[in-house]
Amino acid sequence: MQIIKRLGAETLRYLQRMGIMCIFLFKAVFYAFTPPLKFIRVLRQIRFIGFQSTFVIMLTGCFTGMVLGFQGYHSLSRFGSDAFLGPAVGFALIKELGPVISALMVTGRAGSAITAEIGVMRMSEQIDALELMGLNPYRYLVVPNLVAGIISLPLLGAIFDVMGIMGGYLIGVKLLGVSAGTYFGEMANYLEMPDIMEGIYKSLSFGVLIVWVSCYKGYYAGIFSGFGAEGVSKATTQAVVLSSVLILVWDYFMTSLLF
Repeated sequence: MQIIKRLGAETLRYLQRMGIMCIFLFKAVFYAFTPPLKFIRVLRQIRFIGFQSTFVIMLTGCFTGMVLGFQGYHSLSRFGSDAFLGPAVGFALIKELGPVISALMVTGRAGSAITAEIGVMRMSEQIDALELMGLNPYRYLVVPNLVAGIISLPLLGAIFDVMGIMGGYLIGVKLLGVSAGTYFGEMANYLEMPDIMEGIYKSLSFGVLIVWVSCYKGYYAGIFSGFGAEGVSKATTQAVVLSSVLILVWDYFMTSLLF
């Protein structure tokens, strides 16, 4: 009976946290659509989440495309289909790898920092001070990150796709001898607008997921993950792990159910 009680208590505890997490998202979305919007802070967060992640995204995208160029060429050449290297690289990047890998990189670079920043504010009672001054913590801390994530992730995903396609071009055309016209021509023939929109929709949803989990873990750092520096570090680790897992799980459901 004690085992059943403990199992039931843990289940109820997880359900309670899931409910709090969902309410947190609903509040953030509600305040995002109710004026006034902290426009200056939104711009700062776009700079932090988007602009400052550009170099990492470009570097990762280029080498991902180069790997796809190598692997795709050697796989397709076995069947005499190396002319389809361009569509293979384009489909893999635009539909899957671009949105997913760029979101994972943003999670590790920006999501962890957002969690740590809000977590430190919670530990040092700065969030309580905002409430005492009559400021809404959701409007000041969460909404700017949410808007910035929705704007930045599709742009970063597009940069990742472009750099990946150019990386595949360097390997496939310049190194392995595939015709440049064939590489880009076949890509243009097979890639359609619904394929591009699929990647955009995924990036938009990943932006919401990253900011939602990161802000939630930081906002409740002193409640669910302990107090002090150890609590902030646990909250940051949990945010990165949970965001990464949710990105992969949500990518599967979007691919299988919607597309």
